[in-house]
Amino acid sequence: MPQQFTYRVPDEDIADLAARLGRMRLPDPAPGDPWAYGTSVDAVRALADYWRDGFDWRVEEARLNAFPQFRIARPDCDLHFLHVPGKGPAPMPLLLMHGWPGSVFEFLDLIPRLTDPARFGGDPADAFTVVAPSLPGYGLSFRPGQTRFGVEEIADILADLMSGTLGYPRFAVQGGDWGAIAAARMGAVHADRLIGLHVNMLFVRRDPAAFVDPTPEERVFIDELTHFLNEETGYQWIQGTRPQTLSFALTDSPVGLAAWILEKFRAWSDCGGDVESALSRDRMLANISFYWFTRAIGSSFYPYWFRRHRPWPIPDSGVTAPTGYAAFPREILKPPRSIADKTFTDIRRWTEMAKGGHFAAMEQPEALAEDVRAFFRELRR
Repeated sequence: MPQQFTYRVPDEDIADLAARLGRMRLPDPAPGDPWAYGTSVDAVRALADYWRDGFDWRVEEARLNAFPQFRIARPDCDLHFLHVPGKGPAPMPLLLMHGWPGSVFEFLDLIPRLTDPARFGGDPADAFTVVAPSLPGYGLSFRPGQTRFGVEEIADILADLMSGTLGYPRFAVQGGDWGAIAAARMGAVHADRLIGLHVNMLFVRRDPAAFVDPTPEERVFIDELTHFLNEETGYQWIQGTRPQTLSFALTDSPVGLAAWILEKFRAWSDCGGDVESALSRDRMLANISFYWFTRAIGSSFYPYWFRRHRPWPIPDSGVTAPTGYAAFPREILKPPRSIADKTFTDIRRWTEMAKGGHFAAMEQPEALAEDVRAFFRELRR
């Protein structure tokens, strides 16, 4: 049975983090543009100084604890989730899933807009009851020595959480990053349980050579994909082949952890090179701190390992559940509809969003919430 709890990091762990940050040893800056070869030394120094002297973990911890939280001790993992009742005449159960390097902290501004739309000027008939888990192997869904998980197991575990443990025989799903591919997996193998799925990242096969006689729109995507595979996937190779080796550095060094994740916040958000224009330091550090205090960064790599060592996780029959897609302009990859239709066989909503990137729930919570509400509004009838 789920046990409700309040999360509190021990004072000594906070003191240990501050001490480590006080002893940080930085590399020399590479020549040329400060971001050309990875994370800027000056940017990391500024973020680490603020982490030590200005950031208040207890404030962010209290924001998390403002939502009802639960844990289940499963044989394969501890499963942590927020379970927030909706305020409306018939709230729809919604499974909300993050990815890497995200966490449930991504959703703290989004959840109220989904559970209580009237508070933000919306219609209470659009309310959801939100279940937002830490993905198995992430955050508080981690204990030392536990099983490691790929997206297939993550989809199965969370579908069981919804329809088995929590008693929602049919439910809605929303996800980004690994949460999006877990949603797609559910929409293929657990379609009978889904009311529908909404994603802000579309996963399609990533082999440029597989596209025959591409249209001009498809050619743009192929060029973007080729660049991404050549220049932006170093993190995937090491996380997908040597996750244990990388774990030592990022579990022991908070500055190393911050540098690893900061680069992705900057590269994947709609920030024009100034990451704090899209994500505040407090929002970034709440997420980074959650990885640090739970010591789950190593376990969080394993979806990459399994993705590299297993077949494509979507069956040839494709994703048959009704699908909605919010296409944020600075998402990592944005396949055109003609390609997406080959995997997602029942796309009912496709929205070109005005602003935002990969971390849509943090960058544009109101816009994302509105698109989720609009998509599922049609499926409530």
